[in-house]
Amino acid sequence: MENILDQLRQLDPNDPGRWPLPFRLGAIAIIFSIAAGLAAYFLAYQEQQPLLDQARAKEQTLLDTLKTKAGKAANLDAYKAQLKEMERSFGAMLRQLPNRTEVPNLLVDISQTGLAAGLDEKLFQPAQETKRDFYAELPIKIRLTGGYHAIGAFVSGIAALPRIVTMHDVQIEPVGAKNSKNPVFDELQLDLVAKTYRYLDDDEQAEVERSQKDRAKNGKG
Repeated sequence: MENILDQLRQLDPNDPGRWPLPFRLGAIAIIFSIAAGLAAYFLAYQEQQPLLDQARAKEQTLLDTLKTKAGKAANLDAYKAQLKEMERSFGAMLRQLPNRTEVPNLLVDISQTGLAAGLDEKLFQPAQETKRDFYAELPIKIRLTGGYHAIGAFVSGIAALPRIVTMHDVQIEPVGAKNSKNPVFDELQLDLVAKTYRYLDDDEQAEVERSQKDRAKNGKG
């Protein structure tokens, strides 16, 4: 063993051609092993590295998806309870929408609200209704005259109606302000568009769906 170590110490690294044959063969074997390892790394490992990265990324995505689904599954009962609450709220809102036969009475209620507040009704003009997905929107042009407090009572009365009525394009000005240099400031004119809504029956909803499909088809064409 000591003899081999002495021979290793005597080897000239700058002149490997004069090394003893066993040492030259060993050096060649070592160099070949290193070269093979490097070739395997560059030719195989590096080529497969992008695929490995993709697999790792996909694995992380699947783990995230699994965690999300597991969280949803754990909260399934809570989601069901929330859905039931939303359905109850939606049903309560639908009950505030009149059907087709109830609309005339609602229009009377809106008109009577202004008269009950002490306002003079100068205009009450229902326009053509617009049908949406499950409801129809009916705008009404209204002009009322009276005092400030009477207008406030009218707005409060509309808000207290059991049906949904919204107010748009509200304008308040002294009576005769547009046509006179001396308007009456103690009497005001209220112009607005009140919108009420009604629930569409099944036939009307089916008609709306057909119209939407026809428009979509014509738009694509």
